[in-house]
Amino acid sequence: MDTMRDRFAPVVSRLLDEDPRVAVVLAEIGVDGFADARLRHPDRVINVGIREQLLVGAGAGLALTGMRPVVHTFASFLVERPFEQVKLDLGHQDVGAVLVSAAASFDWPAGGFTHMSPGDVALLDTLDGWTVHVPGHPDEAETLLRHAVAAGDDKVYVRLSVQSNAEALPVDGARFRTVREGRSGVVVAVGPMLDAVLAATEGLDVTVLYATTVRPFDADALRAATRDAGTDVVLVEPYLAGTSATAANDALADVPHRVLGLGVGRAELRRYGTLAEHLTTHGLDARTLRERIGGFVGVEGGRRVAERS
Repeated sequence: MDTMRDRFAPVVSRLLDEDPRVAVVLAEIGVDGFADARLRHPDRVINVGIREQLLVGAGAGLALTGMRPVVHTFASFLVERPFEQVKLDLGHQDVGAVLVSAAASFDWPAGGFTHMSPGDVALLDTLDGWTVHVPGHPDEAETLLRHAVAAGDDKVYVRLSVQSNAEALPVDGARFRTVREGRSGVVVAVGPMLDAVLAATEGLDVTVLYATTVRPFDADALRAATRDAGTDVVLVEPYLAGTSATAANDALADVPHRVLGLGVGRAELRRYGTLAEHLTTHGLDARTLRERIGGFVGVEGGRRVAERS
């Protein structure tokens, strides 16, 4: 199966053909995927070289002229390194762009910590007005890329990963989707975490919500789910643990509730390892997720476990 990033260049190349407002800005990474598109649209496929601050600044400049720029590189080079340009050139100037990242939290462990970005969504949370899509399958990535480009002049971040669920689900670029119903807690699985969450909660009496658009946070879906499933909420995110805890707490501010944020830990793992080893070490494998989710919501074998004194 192809990856989300494999879909990126073909989809955006078609959008370049379809919409004269669309432009692509690259910083060497991903240039080969746009070789044909660059021949057809030499003025709208722009490679700025290894200059990530310029990458975002050039995208903002295109947006000021009325274009819809799609800006792409690894997440650490797209959000973290040029954060000042994201904050000022896009945010302060109130112009939109579609930032599309690759490498996610630790997709390429051999690249070391410079190529890892578990804090990207949390960092964007410090800014106003960003939509954040986290697809869990290449088909979902294609749908959400099209949503993002078509979103007027909005500021949109699309987080692509080599991690993927086995099957795609329908996504609409806005709402969480209920994939399992229960009565003893709610688990929100973000993007590529869904398969592990479903395996972890097999037989547990919990509701599972699937989130591929995490900002704006679908507070209505979470509130609706807690009416029947109770207000113990577990967030399983493929980036920094607890990133969406504030959003979940705000959604349930008027009712007693508990929130557990699971995701990538803050401690730096200094051995490169493999992607699977990173997932296990951060407790994002199905076995560890089952232990932590079951222990938090107090369910075992599909029944609520009596509270221990």
